[in-house]
Amino acid sequence: MKNGTEYIVFPLDVPSLSEARSYVRKLDGSVGMFKVGLELFIKEGPAVVQMIREISNAGIFLDLKLHDISETVGRAMEQVARMGVDLVTVHCASNRKMLERAVAGSRGKTGVLGVTLLTDNDSLAVEAAGYEQKYVKDLKSLVLKRAGMAHGAGCRGVVCSGHEVAGVKALWGENFLTVTPGIRPGWSLLDNDDQARVTTPAMAVQAGADLIVVGRPIRTAADPREAARRIGAEIDEALGQ
Repeated sequence: MKNGTEYIVFPLDVPSLSEARSYVRKLDGSVGMFKVGLELFIKEGPAVVQMIREISNAGIFLDLKLHDISETVGRAMEQVARMGVDLVTVHCASNRKMLERAVAGSRGKTGVLGVTLLTDNDSLAVEAAGYEQKYVKDLKSLVLKRAGMAHGAGCRGVVCSGHEVAGVKALWGENFLTVTPGIRPGWSLLDNDDQARVTTPAMAVQAGADLIVVGRPIRTAADPREAARRIGAEIDEALGQ
């Protein structure tokens, strides 16, 4: 069984390679994986992946949320696979054909995660996007529908909030990976958070989350390494370790 800190994915939400390198050095050994998002990847490209590989043994999660015509996504995924990252995201808001092409393009080298519903989306956002009322009234049903499409396409797993993890696991089993963003430790909860559907680390892992994305509570802490340790301890306690 992995320890608490191995569940933690830290997002390198910074604009430069030097800042990203600083956080990787600071948190190496204190988190299980580093996530590279659009801002940093657009600015630095594959160099940031190479940097992480050179100075850390942590996993690498490329969060690009690919969403385009199937052939384009497939070819893009072939390039991602050559970088040797562990996980990469694609949007489930497209169709099964695109997801299947993404999986084929990964050639088994990189795990494809389907993004079910962005954590800053609430019922009003789903309604404004034109979805049927049954999905507006029950966001979980939309997440599970998209997760089922990802599973059927051969994806390694999905990105979903902690509120949907148990449902995903119940339908598609323990081997279908669930990665949960919008994580806020109890000691860091804000009244005006930019994430609409947040959960604590303990809640997420008890529901069955395999990885949790924790950014701001670690990044803004006076001692980021200690903040990661506290979160890992919270997870260990929740799992009875």
